[in-house]
Amino acid sequence: MTQKIPTTVITGFLGSGKPTLIRHLIENANGRRIALIVNEFGDVGVDGEMLKACGNPDCTEDDILELANGCICCTVAEDFIPTMEKILARPERPDHIVIETSGLALPQPLVRAFRWPEIKTQVTVDGVVTLVDAAAVSEGRFAVDEAAVEAQRQADEMLDHETPLSELFEDQVSCADLIVVSKSDLVDDAGLETVETQVRAEMRSGVGVVRARHGALPLEVLLGLGAAAEEDDRKSHHELYHGGEEDDHDHDDFASFVATGGVVGDPADLTRHIEGLMRAHNILRLKGFAAVADKDMRLVVQAVGPRVDSYFDREWRPDEPRETRLVVIGEVGLDHAAIARTLAEVC
Repeated sequence: MTQKIPTTVITGFLGSGKPTLIRHLIENANGRRIALIVNEFGDVGVDGEMLKACGNPDCTEDDILELANGCICCTVAEDFIPTMEKILARPERPDHIVIETSGLALPQPLVRAFRWPEIKTQVTVDGVVTLVDAAAVSEGRFAVDEAAVEAQRQADEMLDHETPLSELFEDQVSCADLIVVSKSDLVDDAGLETVETQVRAEMRSGVGVVRARHGALPLEVLLGLGAAAEEDDRKSHHELYHGGEEDDHDHDDFASFVATGGVVGDPADLTRHIEGLMRAHNILRLKGFAAVADKDMRLVVQAVGPRVDSYFDREWRPDEPRETRLVVIGEVGLDHAAIARTLAEVC
């Protein structure tokens, strides 16, 4: 009880590959007992379900706690603190705790929550690991064109030229103790250099940057950083540039809903429809599970930007409805009805 339990906070924007990284970490735990807290933006706990299906004896279903339909950085007192207390009250405490934040979360308020008296004496933040999607950043989705911003500012000084997405990206990078450039196999060397240059401009001095393919990194790279991050005063973008407090953070700029359907006849047809939806409706993230005709296994569907990935993870349980449930996340203004109609054409 005298030794604090190290905790790793894994953050990163929507679709950056957090569950893949965590799954690889679990599968290579080498007997280390890991407790997971999985936080998602949306009503269906897709990431938690995927991790539970990995079947690793060092991380059972009882070791995975889900905080769904609410951002962990906004519900510290209501959700996070009680969940941590539940873990700490176990007779057999974990060797390490891993927290996967929502892609829309500010890591700074979560790190500060470890200063709460109920937590501080028993747990320390070993490190904040931020994933950056190499393909997305190389395509300029979070890059700021300073010349264009300046031109707009001169045209209208009252404009706020930074989007909510860019501020989230900056906050997640600036809070990190380690940056993982994920999906590095999708970008050539020159593109990776550009991504890393952009990341280094936002991150704190001395932070390491590593590249990862398919979430595969040695355990010793991710764990054991010894950062004690809760002792630092890591400020968010809003605090630094607007003088506000992190408690002002909310997600009124984002929306999510669950599209449900029946059995999919052809997974390739589902992929084509989702690719079209991502382009037509500026969807940030789509993920969930699909039931496929003549298949006893559940199809996991993950989409970000123009990329749609899918794989069968496990058989449907007898008590589960054989249906398709997909979480759609985007900025406010998503056309729910149109998206649901398009998905209904294939399931």
